[in-house]
Amino acid sequence: MDMTENLRPSGAHSTDQDPTSYPYASPSAYDGKAYDSAAGGYPPPPPYAPSTGRRKAKRPVALLAAVAIAAGVIGGGTATLVGQLNGQDAAATGSGGAVNGTTVSQSSKGTVAGVAEAVSPAIVEIGAASSAGKSTGSGVVITEDGEIVTNNHVISGAQQIQVTLSTGKTYTADVVGTDPDKDLALIKLQGASGLKTATLGDSSKVKVGEEVVAIGSPEGLTGTVTSGIVSALDRDVTVAKDDSGSSGQGQGQGQGRQGGGQEWPFEFGGQQFNGDTGEETTTYKALQTDASLNPGNSGGALINMDGEIIGINSAMYAPSSSAAGSGSSAGSVGLGFAIPVNTLKADLDTLRAGNGS
Repeated sequence: MDMTENLRPSGAHSTDQDPTSYPYASPSAYDGKAYDSAAGGYPPPPPYAPSTGRRKAKRPVALLAAVAIAAGVIGGGTATLVGQLNGQDAAATGSGGAVNGTTVSQSSKGTVAGVAEAVSPAIVEIGAASSAGKSTGSGVVITEDGEIVTNNHVISGAQQIQVTLSTGKTYTADVVGTDPDKDLALIKLQGASGLKTATLGDSSKVKVGEEVVAIGSPEGLTGTVTSGIVSALDRDVTVAKDDSGSSGQGQGQGQGRQGGGQEWPFEFGGQQFNGDTGEETTTYKALQTDASLNPGNSGGALINMDGEIIGINSAMYAPSSSAAGSGSSAGSVGLGFAIPVNTLKADLDTLRAGNGS
């Protein structure tokens, strides 16, 4: 006989107790009738199961159902929370707190299209007007009420600043703080709310060869997207820190001057590019990228494939202005530079306080 066969009659209750201690084993419990013929010596169940037994039978089922439902709710909430944490709380800005922002959707993660879709709404065009002329640059929205990070040289000396969102809506902006030594500035839109913001990443984790996306407004072409890789780290780039320059062009006519064909001058390796940087300069460690940057990209975003800002684009090499008399046309040749985002994060409190180094 198969020893695994159930010898209990249909409806019999299983038990781990010793038969002698079974509460219904006494003949007196059944009008004096002993049920010796029952398999294994166990009596058949009473005509109705005790109420406590019925509750115990149903409770595990009800409990399991409740747990399953709760797990589904908690699981969904956890997935949402993880997504929020990955996309927002990872954007810590040092002592300045977290900068929340959009992230790339899971289905588009790792693609240029996915990065562009997620981050483009947080990249703006900046138009700065001064006595020296007009310039066009870019900026990155970091708060819903309109704090925008850009390069100092984009807005230095500006008497009026106009910002155009990716939607085409235009705002007037005020300068909150500048840091010429780091070529960074913080401006604030007047009367803005509910803006989409960018997530600030961690530039210390950037590696040479990683894919990146650049978004900005070269020559006033708002929301232009280019892509490439990180070509090098810790490049010593030198730029002017004021709005004067021996070349006769001020920062108001610097990188991004519409119709002027002038690029922002910088120095690297002891050589000057795109014009004379002047006497007052500052040097910082930059990320190098071959993502196409052109006049007007200054202040825009260099972004990793997770949709996180890893740098603020600040300088590019244009051969036409580096070689006098050359017939080459202005444009990107794959030598662009960006201020690491960790430099910005460490400087945010200073910029928000209206101070600069």
